[in-house]
Amino acid sequence: MPTHPLSRLVGIGAILGIAASVAACKEPPRREPPPAPVASALAPSTVALAGDAAHGKTLIAELQCNRCHDGTDAAPAPQNKHCVHCHADIVGGKFKASAALLSKWKPVVEDLTDAPSLTSAGKRLTRTFVRSYLAKPHDVRPGLSQSMPRLALSATQIDDLTAYLVPEESAAPSVTGDLEAGRRVIESKGCITCHAMTGVPGLVASAIPVPVTRDELLHGKRLAPDLRYVRERQTSAQTAAWLVDPKAIKADSAMPKIPLTDNERRDVVAFLHSRTLDPKVVVTPPTRLPLLTRKVTFAEVDKRVFHRTCWHCHSEPDYAIGDGGPGNSGGFGFKPRGLNLSDYAGIAAGFLNDKNDRESIFNAGADGVPRLVTALLARHAEEAGADTGPVRGMPLGYAPVAMEDIQLVDSWIAQGRPR
Repeated sequence: MPTHPLSRLVGIGAILGIAASVAACKEPPRREPPPAPVASALAPSTVALAGDAAHGKTLIAELQCNRCHDGTDAAPAPQNKHCVHCHADIVGGKFKASAALLSKWKPVVEDLTDAPSLTSAGKRLTRTFVRSYLAKPHDVRPGLSQSMPRLALSATQIDDLTAYLVPEESAAPSVTGDLEAGRRVIESKGCITCHAMTGVPGLVASAIPVPVTRDELLHGKRLAPDLRYVRERQTSAQTAAWLVDPKAIKADSAMPKIPLTDNERRDVVAFLHSRTLDPKVVVTPPTRLPLLTRKVTFAEVDKRVFHRTCWHCHSEPDYAIGDGGPGNSGGFGFKPRGLNLSDYAGIAAGFLNDKNDRESIFNAGADGVPRLVTALLARHAEEAGADTGPVRGMPLGYAPVAMEDIQLVDSWIAQGRPR
């Protein structure tokens, strides 16, 4: 039987089992942050924050951040566990499979070949942003199909990871510049060709003033962050330095060096950090659809949901290059849950709970909703910015399953899960 690479489709973070309420590690006692130093008028202005950077580096390896992110300084992940590199091999024709299979898989993973690297994170991100983002990830890069999943991290672990990624944080200087001039520069220099800036209507895209190849443009569009979040992610000084030459700060940056005068750079920084933003659009999570009255079979549910989405991370190890995905074999800080969604028997066998006993993914919660359906609905709630508590939406880090497909799963369960 041919090896199927999509069993590792886990994107910028990871997909774990349906039982997603388990923490990665036992939380150590909370450390008090050291007292802030007294700044002098001549000393560099820095902010002292909590966190054990050495332990943060250890966590990078334990949480397998290198399965999606390069630039972690951790040893490279094995190819059968590196989600992004595997997808890139498929698209590039390097994956060992027949031409027919590669042709079938390529369209599925073509937009899953990129993930932001963590190279030089301390030079371009603030600790405040990294800490808040690890605690509650949100979609920063609208060009990527996947997004950072919410891992089971304690407050101490978040502090330690932040301390490792951003060793120190400089205080933000004041921002001055002509906002309208900054807007004109952003429009004339092709920034909106790759970047969105939600909260600022009517920005116009134009040609990028430096030569870029088609592949470089596609790569840049996928990784380009929404400029709305620049003021959260960077200090104005970091933004100004980045605009001088992105690759001088982050060698693997997808952004080219755009020619800017000092005044243009100053005005762009002022616009990005000071321009009033429209409020974020409030998204209401969709409500659970009524059960279907027609007969629903396992074959239909398997084709539209389990084998289209779920089994990528809940697979059979013997079929998937020895790795059943984080939802089965474990990974990214989560224990193995033994949940195999690649066939009827595996699905019926359920998952391993905290006591290592088998438990059904079809058991209903206090609200009467089956556990599986709750996880699928929770992904919609997460996308809307809602707090789902210990429940992690499935598929973790990927677009929610269509409500009509959740309705199909819900109806199949209610009908006794017929074959």
